[in-house]
Amino acid sequence: MSRLMALWPLLAVLVVQAALSLRLVRADTAFQDEATYLWAGHLQWAHWLHGTPLPPFPSYFSGAPVVYPPLGALADSIGSLAAARTLSLIFMLAATVLVWATAGRLYGRMAAFFAAALFAVAGPTLHLGSFATYDAMSVALIALAAWCVVRAGARGEGTGWMVAAGALLAVANATAYSSVLFDLVVLVIAGLVAWPAGARLTARRCSTLLIVLAVLIGAGLLAGGSSYLTGIKQTTLGRVGGADSPLSVLADAWSWTGLLVVLAVLGVIISLVSREGAVRTWLLAVLAAAGVLGPLEQAHLHTLASLNKHVGLGAWFAAIAAGYTVSKVIEAAPAGRMQTLTLGACVLALVFPLSLGAAQARTFATDWPNASSFLAIFRPLAGHGSGHLLVEDGAIARYYLPSGSDWQRWSTTRNIVLPSGSSTGGPASSAGVTGAGNAGVYAEFITKGYFSLVALNFADTTGLDHQIAADLRRSHRYHIIDVIPYGIEVPPIGQGTYVIWRYEPPS
Repeated sequence: MSRLMALWPLLAVLVVQAALSLRLVRADTAFQDEATYLWAGHLQWAHWLHGTPLPPFPSYFSGAPVVYPPLGALADSIGSLAAARTLSLIFMLAATVLVWATAGRLYGRMAAFFAAALFAVAGPTLHLGSFATYDAMSVALIALAAWCVVRAGARGEGTGWMVAAGALLAVANATAYSSVLFDLVVLVIAGLVAWPAGARLTARRCSTLLIVLAVLIGAGLLAGGSSYLTGIKQTTLGRVGGADSPLSVLADAWSWTGLLVVLAVLGVIISLVSREGAVRTWLLAVLAAAGVLGPLEQAHLHTLASLNKHVGLGAWFAAIAAGYTVSKVIEAAPAGRMQTLTLGACVLALVFPLSLGAAQARTFATDWPNASSFLAIFRPLAGHGSGHLLVEDGAIARYYLPSGSDWQRWSTTRNIVLPSGSSTGGPASSAGVTGAGNAGVYAEFITKGYFSLVALNFADTTGLDHQIAADLRRSHRYHIIDVIPYGIEVPPIGQGTYVIWRYEPPS
């Protein structure tokens, strides 16, 4: 009973986190990434069960298509998009439990509570708990690997814990290739935890973890083949940079996780001033540094794309050091009434990050156009006949519409899918996998009347869209049949629209 009573603060944190994320699972239609991974997962199951052909997902996905997408698709089959998003919430709740357990082992129960609370109400955490992509799963796996190396403690070989941590890191890296950035963080934590027992134990533990990780990743790459290597290179190692300024990237990251990072850095200073030992100070420094790894990487790439997802992993590590800082502030107060008042004040102060995180998560969850009106009109059009379709941001329509399973029909403004399933007209290598397609190739296919329907919203690939629209007008075989309001009013630009053309063959 006493142990259960000790867990009630954690249960309270989990209830608040779950409530704040659950309110967002039906906030909007699927985001492009959600639609892509869930649609891919359904196709993957069809391939495993019935041998149906697959698009070349490994060559352009930023995570192995056989890891998260099938899991997300299973949840989607049970309860549609809301269930798939709830699966992500389960992963993020597990990450909160793990930040509690890890901080508790390192710095005590009070640090565990504040670490869990600060992480649970952060905007990126709440967002990932209502977002059906691989990000939440990778956070939970990295968190579990970090807990394993801390659980091993400073005594004994801890071989089993290192093997488990290496295996978990390998699965996390397969889930989201970008998570490899945090492998070094977990490795350094493993070394610092073992260091008090001597350099030899530290070397053995780190070697075991690295060997397991390298063997499993190597085996996965051999099994996956060259297409996986291509995907890793295009989406992670050789990712094309954007046009956003590094300052804008760091400013956005600061607004979402700045409080955690500041508290984490204060923890390093407190440890230095208190002379708690080099190992503890270095461990806090590593945890604090992890909080800025994601933003620094994206600032280097000059891109804000998916930043609100990629800061979640670093926030998990920074929250541990932040929890330590708050616990030290409370312990510094005189014992008795003053310390109780300080504890109460710190608990009440959590209202600020909670309200800030809830507002940020709501913004994240509604930051893209609602596709309901477009889907309602395009559904019967796509379901009538078997012609080829050109749809900008086609992922959402493919996910929601029954005709999406016939993936060879669907082309986007990034590449044209041929009847054989191969692609043509893709972006130049310098533009990356998300660049606009080749305008000349699209013009040729329009001239041939290859597409029975064309739907453009002039948003993601605006320049190419206008060239395609001009080619459609010149062909005299394509006619506008509908203009659908799409998204919200953005002054002074106005509301976006989807324009739909239909091919009319000569009589």
